[in-house]
Amino acid sequence: MQKQFRKITIVAIILVYLVIIAGAVVRMTGSGMGCPDWPKCFGYLIPPTDESVLQWQENRAFEKGQVIIYDQSLKVAKTTFNTSKEYNTNNWENYTKHDYATFNVWHTWIEYINRLFGALAGLGTLALAIYSFKYWKTKKSITILSWLVVFGMGFQAWLGATVVYSVLEPAKITTHMVMALVIVAILLYILNSSSTKNRTNIYNKKLFILLSTAIALTFIQIVIGTQLRQFIDHQIDIFGENLKTKWLANPELNFYVHRSFSILVVAINLYIAFYISKFNLGFKKIKWVLILITIEVISGMTMYYVDFPFGSQPLHLVIASLLFGVQFYLVLEALKPSKSPKTL
Repeated sequence: MQKQFRKITIVAIILVYLVIIAGAVVRMTGSGMGCPDWPKCFGYLIPPTDESVLQWQENRAFEKGQVIIYDQSLKVAKTTFNTSKEYNTNNWENYTKHDYATFNVWHTWIEYINRLFGALAGLGTLALAIYSFKYWKTKKSITILSWLVVFGMGFQAWLGATVVYSVLEPAKITTHMVMALVIVAILLYILNSSSTKNRTNIYNKKLFILLSTAIALTFIQIVIGTQLRQFIDHQIDIFGENLKTKWLANPELNFYVHRSFSILVVAINLYIAFYISKFNLGFKKIKWVLILITIEVISGMTMYYVDFPFGSQPLHLVIASLLFGVQFYLVLEALKPSKSPKTL
């Protein structure tokens, strides 16, 4: 049972990371408003591939809730009906969540795929929660946390809807990203708690404090980076996609804070690696931390000095979230064991 549960947990973690990757691609391509409504997309379970579907046409059947773009605004069908020769305002109502009324097939399908990954991750965490009932008699915390993840995914879906309704308000995007990391952390805690392997790493209080500090710095760095991304989005709106050299020509203070903070992140993790090696404490995953930090620094420098080459922005965000996950698992491994793990 324990092996099967851990496999399901790992699958759930992978699915959540796929959602993070998809979300990063959405940000890179500016597809956040590709589906202006939620949970459907222009009122369809499967979104259109041609703009003509979203235009009013005579002698055409519309179902209740389907959306068209008419007179530069979104209109929602009140009921199921067939159109006549003229547009009838009695059949339609204005979409009131926002006034964004643009169709771009690529943006629509990128956002739609992002939502599909979210739904798949939701099903994965639900399967995990259902299976976790087998732990109820032996370790209730696993069952409780598994169901907490399910509610967290529901809350995350609601946050996604508010992001759309707010037309990508920066604070809501940051909250959405933070919630994703919280879900990852809980899943990793469940994975660690379900292990029955004997502890191989040596407990060291100083190391635990260092690792906890390191992940706190990474978390802060991710939040600052998310806010910096909002500034870049604003610059793109001003200068356009082609003038990449202008995006960071006159950066705000958070750019310099983000860049300087990275030095602190690198320094503390290098010291942790040195400390682990010096006292032979184990914790082999520190090598992954150093690899991820190296990629993160290179991708960040590439964005600044090579003017945001394709894929550098989502790579930077995804590597940061992976770094957070590995660091968090190291913190869990560094915790002082209170009891011997139970055998199931």
